[in-house]
Amino acid sequence: MLTKNITLEGRTILVTGAVGFIGANLSKRLLRDIAGVRVVGIDNMNDYYDVRLKEERLKDLSSHPSFSFVKGDIANKSTIDSLFAEYRPSVVVNLAAQAGVRYSIINPDAYVASNLTGFYNILEACRHSYDNGRTGVEHLVYASSSSVYGSNRKVPYSTDDKVDNPVSLYAATKKSNELMAHAYSKLYNIRSTGLRFFTVYGPAGRPDMAYFGFTEKLVTGEAIKIFNYGNCQRDFTYIDDIVEGIVRVMQHAPEQSNGEDGLPVPPYKVYNIGNNRPENLLDFVTILQEELVRAGVLPVGYDFEAHKEFVPMQPGDVPVTYADITPLEEDFGFKPATPLRVGLRKFAEWYKNMWVDCREPR
Repeated sequence: MLTKNITLEGRTILVTGAVGFIGANLSKRLLRDIAGVRVVGIDNMNDYYDVRLKEERLKDLSSHPSFSFVKGDIANKSTIDSLFAEYRPSVVVNLAAQAGVRYSIINPDAYVASNLTGFYNILEACRHSYDNGRTGVEHLVYASSSSVYGSNRKVPYSTDDKVDNPVSLYAATKKSNELMAHAYSKLYNIRSTGLRFFTVYGPAGRPDMAYFGFTEKLVTGEAIKIFNYGNCQRDFTYIDDIVEGIVRVMQHAPEQSNGEDGLPVPPYKVYNIGNNRPENLLDFVTILQEELVRAGVLPVGYDFEAHKEFVPMQPGDVPVTYADITPLEEDFGFKPATPLRVGLRKFAEWYKNMWVDCREPR
């Protein structure tokens, strides 16, 4: 197992996408558990999904005196340059991105702006953080995605697999992030780690994800569309497991060294973070509906069969996601393990107790 070479205590950590689902949970964890930490968050608060979710997350984070928030877009270079100049972060966790496979077909411009231009701005700011002999950014951790594996048939997906055939623009931008980070690690010795997340879920998550979208439709009496006629498998990963993995990875940056040519060997790594246990979509739907009834979101005796519609696969989707997490387990002693029922129960309870009240007309 790798030893820690980054100290988080008393440091300034920049989290982009700080009021997004993962960003907010990560920020909360750092503020709660790391002594003397200062978390600087940036988010553009866009309306890709209900902004009230982001507002609630920001309200929670803003109660911490060690949290600073900048409303801005990482695609704006001057915003990023000013932020780095003012706060001089020691560790950067780039989670800001336009997410979603299907939306990338509808609005590709958003993906180019945030995922490509925005990530380029972060890399450039990290590069120049070393100017004039400064210590600079000690570790850049950034979000990639299981989508980079495209329609690979070999499972489980390994970070050693070739991922040269993306099936969506979203996947292409995430693979591009990995290539860009590698280039900057090689050219400027920036220590970077990419994390390929697998279907993240949990309370206060993204409404465009299946479990949240299904719930919203069932509550309003609409039919839920089950793609590929139910013949899909997903490696659902609970949010707390994702955050635990990020925090562990943050504390060990890839080592810097020179090769035989005297030039830097890129201090660069990529890991999968998944539950390592893909679930059949129909089993997932069954567990979700049981937990929604248990929590009182839906009434006992709800006719689920009347609210299911089996449809073909959508463009950009893949039939299975399945993470090989061996390197994560070997290097950091961590393996995500939250059972799907446990995670969906927590989501259903949050939905019943928090979200229904939060979205009442103001």
